[in-house]
Amino acid sequence: MDMDAVVALPTINDLRQFVHKALCDHDRLDPLQTPLFQGVVKRKGRPCGLFFHARGPRHTKNYALWTGEEHRIIFYSSSGERFGEASLSDEPDLLKVAEAA
Repeated sequence: MDMDAVVALPTINDLRQFVHKALCDHDRLDPLQTPLFQGVVKRKGRPCGLFFHARGPRHTKNYALWTGEEHRIIFYSSSGERFGEASLSDEPDLLKVAEAA
């Protein structure tokens, strides 16, 4: 997967699957054995994105941040190093996602 690509992820499910696969691929984790957690990120009380983390064995935790206002996903390793970014040409409605979370 080219992590610096432009992708279309029109639904929250598409977004989750893309992020989960990317985080698992980075450390060669099995997605079926690696839970994905998410939370709404707010700025001044308003939702502005989603924070994801995948928890693997040996306390491995990779992170991703979907910045809805910037239309991109930034990926970080468990050591905090940035390892990729994806720009979004299509994405879920941020307000609807925040309400459902």
